[in-house]
Amino acid sequence: MVTRRREAAPWTRSSLADDLRHLGVRAGSVLLVHSAMRPLGWVCGGPQAVVLALRDVLGPEGTVVVPTHTPDNSDPATWRYRPVPAEWWPVIRAELPGFDPAITPSRWMGVIAETVRTWPGARRSSHPQVSFAALGPRAAEIVDGHPLAGMLGERSPLGRLYDLDADVLLLGVGHESNTSLHLAEYRRPDPPRACFGAAVRTPDGGRQWVWWEDVALDASDFHLLGEDLDASGVVRFGYVGGAWSRLMRQRAAVDFAVEWIAAHR
Repeated sequence: MVTRRREAAPWTRSSLADDLRHLGVRAGSVLLVHSAMRPLGWVCGGPQAVVLALRDVLGPEGTVVVPTHTPDNSDPATWRYRPVPAEWWPVIRAELPGFDPAITPSRWMGVIAETVRTWPGARRSSHPQVSFAALGPRAAEIVDGHPLAGMLGERSPLGRLYDLDADVLLLGVGHESNTSLHLAEYRRPDPPRACFGAAVRTPDGGRQWVWWEDVALDASDFHLLGEDLDASGVVRFGYVGGAWSRLMRQRAAVDFAVEWIAAHR
């Protein structure tokens, strides 16, 4: 597998579409995209051009899906990434705005995901921590009814993507960002569990905290899982713009991860 840098160029909607087709993105498919803008290099039109290129390749029957997660909408006592002082916790718990699918921005998902989220006609799931947005004819089927518990499990958008035989595109990012691998954690026998909390907007415009028990998710070894997945033959590699990227069938990746986790955890 060659990962040398591609010669810099002014990438465009049409050139990105050509790269996506060459990588193997299927017209009419459902495509879950994890992405970072910077590795793409200079793109004429920025993230708008990237989304247009994705839609050009998928065509009118295709659906693009992105993570629009809000991990900061959680109990500050559990924050390990960018923790805050304990004396701040009561203020955050009292004042954190409730999640509203229509207006709450995603966090740390990247500008391409945010562009899809705000695109006319996009639909977003209602989960206050791990929502997804989708654009295309299968959008409602994928994101509606996202359960609070089992948030990345069988009844979540990830489970529906598995049922729809979706593809996963890692656009300039690695398997650390491959959310579909979490679905494999739900398929372990007796997975470890944890308590989660988030602020949500109530129908009357107020807010409240909700709490649920769920699988204790762990992505700390996804880089190792990803190395073996890359070597398994189910991943296609190539450049999209300047970004070294991966494309895979989600079912193949999840099935591989189920076996890998059983053997390595």
